[in-house]
Amino acid sequence: MLLKITAIPEKILVGKHLPMSLAENKTTALWRGFMPYKKLIGHTLEAFLYSVQVYPEGVPFTYSSIFIKWAAVEVTEVSEIPKELEVLKIPAGLYAVFLHKGSSANFAATMKYILDDWLPISTYSLDSRPHFECLGAKYKNNDPSSEEEVWIPIKEKAQ
Repeated sequence: MLLKITAIPEKILVGKHLPMSLAENKTTALWRGFMPYKKLIGHTLEAFLYSVQVYPEGVPFTYSSIFIKWAAVEVTEVSEIPKELEVLKIPAGLYAVFLHKGSSANFAATMKYILDDWLPISTYSLDSRPHFECLGAKYKNNDPSSEEEVWIPIKEKAQ
């Protein structure tokens, strides 16, 4: 399931965002609001779509915790974006990259493995940067054969 540990440079994304919780998931509405603008964004970098979660720092995460979720694409510059969209910069840093196979209904099991099984025995801890999923050519919304990369921000554990 772990694909790699990798350091990334800063990423510049353009998209839409909504506050939500796991209890009040607004992901479908977010993507429906973003997709009509996707082709209007200039200077896109890759074919990936990005699903990004920005969690409040220092707040314990629960089922009803509010976080910001983004639907976005990566760009090389922000000179040509529709006024309805905004810019999100993901700071450079270290990420653990996992492969999630299956429908979104099984995504919670992937996250449970990463956070409850892999992370505690690794030499890393969570870092307070955005988490994101790269949705590429093998991503098929809610399809059992779907694949996506899950990027978790990490840092070396304090000795």
